[in-house]
Amino acid sequence: MVVMTAYTVGELASMAGITVRTLHYYDEIGLLPPTGRTQGGYRQYDDSAVDKLRTILTFRELGLGLEEVARAIADHTNAHATLRDAHNRITSQITRLTAIAASLEHAIQEESNRGTMTPEEKLSVFGDFDPDEHTEEATKRWGDTEEFAQSEKRTDEYTNADWETINGELDDIHRRLLVLRDAGTPASSAEAAALVDEHRAHLSRWYYKCTPVIHKGLGQMYTQDPRFTENINKAGDGLAAYLSDAIAARYT
Repeated sequence: MVVMTAYTVGELASMAGITVRTLHYYDEIGLLPPTGRTQGGYRQYDDSAVDKLRTILTFRELGLGLEEVARAIADHTNAHATLRDAHNRITSQITRLTAIAASLEHAIQEESNRGTMTPEEKLSVFGDFDPDEHTEEATKRWGDTEEFAQSEKRTDEYTNADWETINGELDDIHRRLLVLRDAGTPASSAEAAALVDEHRAHLSRWYYKCTPVIHKGLGQMYTQDPRFTENINKAGDGLAAYLSDAIAARYT
């Protein structure tokens, strides 16, 4: 006789490294309903739910939206095709990242290249976003400020490896904001506020001392300036608006 283990929503969330609110949201949209209830009405999950959640999180890690995840899980053939496509995409990414790693290794060894990235190196680190395109606009807007001078001095000295670290940190903040957004967490929540604080600390650590006033102004620009909106939304549709709302709520 096989004995199925019953997990509370808190236990399952802890095991998976996600929030209880995320599991509640998955239940609300029918993606992962509980497999049972206690006499008190609390959610319970068995081993099959653990396996299903593992599959869901795997698909999410591969960049699938929740609707895509639901379709893949509902159709075994579709799930197999989705995994195969993801495998091909990851293999391609590994090849690209290997090339980037070689470029970064070269940058580390060639300290004399500090601050003089070639167009090819910029392409490997920034993709299709060229930071030089915004230099003239930034100079026009903030060229006479202390923050601009501080940012110029710092960024002129960064190596390819520095930029890879900077971009990686920001990508991680963006990813966690998207997780909150997809889970239905309000932009005014404590979780979103914590990520806003991380975002401001990131700017202060790598660019200039970003005060709450400056940060609030940046948040407005993320939706008012189409160039900022387009660049931020490359990480996920609607991210610029969610981040802007979260910044506004943090300083209300």
